[in-house]
Amino acid sequence: MTGNTDTTANDGDAPRVVVAGETLIDFLPDREGSLRDVESFTRRPGGAPANVAVGLSHLDETPAFSTRVGDDPFGDFLVETLAEAGLDTELVERDAEAKTSLAFVALGEEADRGFSFYRDRTADTRMEVGGVPDATLEAAEWVHVGGVTLTDEPSREATLDLMRRARDAGVTVSFDPNARPELWDEFDYGDSVATAFGLADVVKATPEDLAELDYEGDPADIARDITDSGPHTVFLTLGSEGSLAATTEASPWRDGDAAAGADEVSVVSHGGYDVDPVDTTGAGDAFTAGMVAALVGGESLSEALTFANAVAAVTTTAPGAMTALPDREAVRAFREEEP
Repeated sequence: MTGNTDTTANDGDAPRVVVAGETLIDFLPDREGSLRDVESFTRRPGGAPANVAVGLSHLDETPAFSTRVGDDPFGDFLVETLAEAGLDTELVERDAEAKTSLAFVALGEEADRGFSFYRDRTADTRMEVGGVPDATLEAAEWVHVGGVTLTDEPSREATLDLMRRARDAGVTVSFDPNARPELWDEFDYGDSVATAFGLADVVKATPEDLAELDYEGDPADIARDITDSGPHTVFLTLGSEGSLAATTEASPWRDGDAAAGADEVSVVSHGGYDVDPVDTTGAGDAFTAGMVAALVGGESLSEALTFANAVAAVTTTAPGAMTALPDREAVRAFREEEP
């Protein structure tokens, strides 16, 4: 085990991290297999950015979270859940003219999952420019967004505008494509991801997220290729095989473990942890929360990778996404038990 990632979160009033994006309801099935055979579901809070925001709060790096939910019972439940997780709901907008998004989860072998969305003009597709005030950005060190809000206007422009404003303010911007093919009707996924890559400093993705794009081959080569599009740091999560991180000379985390040469893209990796997964929903978001918390807390790239893998591994051992996110003590105990 390397390091403890026992960093001290921001003690001031202003959060160091801003997260923006969708919050929705995940309905988890009572059995594996096709949704057509499922007879009952369990309601769970979800949405990738919401999972990241709650994950950060559990890891003592509580962010400002900008989102939009319906003024309906599901929206009530989500706002209460965010508040109970320690998040300030000041930037949570309630939409009286749109419903809260729903996602039905299908579980396959080894806890893999698929999604069926009910998200036609729902509240999170109607996020507006300016949802994050300038004062919040000026006090922040990091902004994280995802790809789902790029599928519809006005949330698309709200997301891209936030990325531009954050970069102009000198804030680190991270982006997770979070590919959901059935949502991409109005805009082209490839062009949208390329635009976001050009605005991001850090990208976190999976090979599956990039399957419909021109990134192919070995994961390390894919990560190197992504840096050509703009990001100086790329994290790829590889399921049971762990994860890797690629950095260019522009990356502030190009430490002794990662440095390969002034003009080269260097890669470090972590083989992951051996666990018996119950549900992999939200594991990637847990990884993102761990990665951001570690890097904002001043940890090295290698320690951030190790810590993020541990956060993700613990998350897969319980059902649900947001409800399975661990705190620092749970992650510390898990790492101490691992060889």
